Amino acid sequence: MKDLASLPEGALRFEDGVPVALHAPSSGLTALPPSVGELTSLRRVDLDGNALTVLPAALAELPRLEVLTLYGNRLDAIPQELGRLGSLEHLSVGGNALTSVPGTIWGLTRLRSLNLAENLLTEIPEAVGDLVELRMLDLGHNRLGGLPDSIGDLPNLTDYLYLSDNGFTTAPRWLGRLDRLDYLNLTDNRLTELPDAIGDMAALRELRIYNNQITRLPDTIGRLGRLRELHAMNNRLTELPESIGDLSALRHLDLRNNPIRRLPDTIGRLTRLTHLDLRATRPRELPESLADLPCLEKLDLRWTKLDRNPAWLGDLRDRGCVVLL
Repeated sequence: MKDLASLPEGALRFEDGVPVALHAPSSGLTALPPSVGELTSLRRVDLDGNALTVLPAALAELPRLEVLTLYGNRLDAIPQELGRLGSLEHLSVGGNALTSVPGTIWGLTRLRSLNLAENLLTEIPEAVGDLVELRMLDLGHNRLGGLPDSIGDLPNLTDYLYLSDNGFTTAPRWLGRLDRLDYLNLTDNRLTELPDAIGDMAALRELRIYNNQITRLPDTIGRLGRLRELHAMNNRLTELPESIGDLSALRHLDLRNNPIRRLPDTIGRLTRLTHLDLRATRPRELPESLADLPCLEKLDLRWTKLDRNPAWLGDLRDRGCVVLL
């Protein structure tokens, strides 16, 4: 294992004299010695932010490996042999130049997180649905034209799903089947609407849909009783559904840079709302019900053109709410 001397000093971490981790992020590595495959006790390999262009197939000889992070290298392929890493739970190969993923990767059924973001992927196969332990999936910043229905059947997808910056024009209806998901990111696409099924995502706490072309929110959005944050800036919304007032857990509502001309009175039912961003929207007036929001800490009205500023804005300020005009 003489070629291991090419690794940075201190890169190997030991427990009881046994190497358990290879930790060499941002170390300028351009190659990984094949003899790393002889370190069969390794449980973690962190090589983020290097300059690796290829991976040795010998990495597949690490039977105890649980974490493999290769974010921000120069890989245009990963060896199919990595599908033999039966103990792997976390795989990050984002920020590379991958145009495809070997089919063997979908056999890593113990994976709990998979980061494929910031690559050049054009498709994801139905076999992604075999990753039944997956809790976190990042497919953002690729060139995906569509997504397989099988993602909607991932039973443990609970933590996050990133689908940003792929050029999608429609959001899949199967999102509604992900009724345990906490966080959904659909930003920076070309969406014009959300499916009614979005209202079935009962566990959703944060929804990010900014930088799209969405013209309306479905009435069903009011069924998201656990939603705490809705980020919808830079869309084409002209109004909000009355059901917006049913979002009883909502804390943060960002509507800036939408051509919204009217806010429903029901917005005054958002009793937990702390931040409301209406910058560069177009309402002629504000519903008086906003004055009764007990938790409101910040109301941003910059670059709006109200016919007049309501007197109750002063009352909001008096009780400590920051009002920006």
